[in-house]
Amino acid sequence: MARAPYYLRLAALAVGFALAAAPAFAFSRVKDLVDVQGIRDNQLVGYGLVVGLNGTGDSLKNAPFTQLSIQTMLERMGTNTKGATMQTKNVAAVMVTANLPAFSAPGSRIDISVSAMGDAKSLQGGTLLVTSLYGADGSIYAVGQGPVAIGGFTAQGEGASVTRGVPTAGRISNGAIVEKDTGFQLASLSTLKLTLKNPDLTTATRIAGAVNAFLGAPIATASDPTNVVMNVPSTYSGGTTALLTDIEQLKVDPDQPAKVVIDENSGVIVMGNDVRVSTVAIAQGNLTIRVQETPQVSQPSPFSNTGTTQVVPRTKIDVDDSKGNKMVVLHAGVSLQNLVDGLNALGVGPRDVISILQAIKAAGALQADIQVIG
Repeated sequence: MARAPYYLRLAALAVGFALAAAPAFAFSRVKDLVDVQGIRDNQLVGYGLVVGLNGTGDSLKNAPFTQLSIQTMLERMGTNTKGATMQTKNVAAVMVTANLPAFSAPGSRIDISVSAMGDAKSLQGGTLLVTSLYGADGSIYAVGQGPVAIGGFTAQGEGASVTRGVPTAGRISNGAIVEKDTGFQLASLSTLKLTLKNPDLTTATRIAGAVNAFLGAPIATASDPTNVVMNVPSTYSGGTTALLTDIEQLKVDPDQPAKVVIDENSGVIVMGNDVRVSTVAIAQGNLTIRVQETPQVSQPSPFSNTGTTQVVPRTKIDVDDSKGNKMVVLHAGVSLQNLVDGLNALGVGPRDVISILQAIKAAGALQADIQVIG
């Protein structure tokens, strides 16, 4: 086999070194960065009854709405119970919730969640009766029914009880049948709006540029950090659906702001890659005083007639003024790794790191936003 000329091999080697030295960009698909307005889940809610409980249902005296619901249901079945006193504890009033996926067709099935409303102790072994699930517009989009599966349990005796998980909430897999679709017609849209999951003006501009480069025409525009507006070409083969399918696979390098997220409850700290610190000196030290009492019992000699047993106090005091801690200087423009290394060199824990980061920000040396959650 003939070998490539020397100068071609040398050029290929130079390109390889250049690619190896180039920075690694975190390219992501447009599909993972945006949502298409109109393509979303819709929340459904309904009120129903769970029957067949083994004495763990609602107490009808404390939950009058359960008794009224039982009476209404029995009336529809041809049984009049008005004025009668009910003592059953085998029924529980529940709220039923579900998410209706986009483009769900009538006849398809969805999962539903069931949660007790009254003082029921457990929904174990219960069956949800036919329950209508309503959307925000008041229309019925699904009907649910079936046995409830719970992830917790409760057991009790005369003197003790134990509860694991939440026995008053459960799920019914494929428990609802879709009766009506949302009526959203994707193919009829002439303008699409892509909504960024993490709003950023640079990322929105890059997405619009990638779309325009792919189609060879300026059809996409970043209207704001959250939305990219795109006009559907009338001549595109396959229409709106085919256009979205092709655009979703485009690769874009998303940008992100320099931000430090702090959860004070758990001590978790998350810092972005672009966090930078100006020149600053950091020292961390606490005064710790530890007092330990170890009293000693002093007893008289054997057969002594005058001695008595005495308790002799013994106190040990330790003072830690953190003299061994050093001051660390972080120079201007240090990266996230340098910042973490510098803080670790101080020997501080996550709680102290939170205080240090807030102090650096207050000094104007942290070129990033701090977001405190929890």
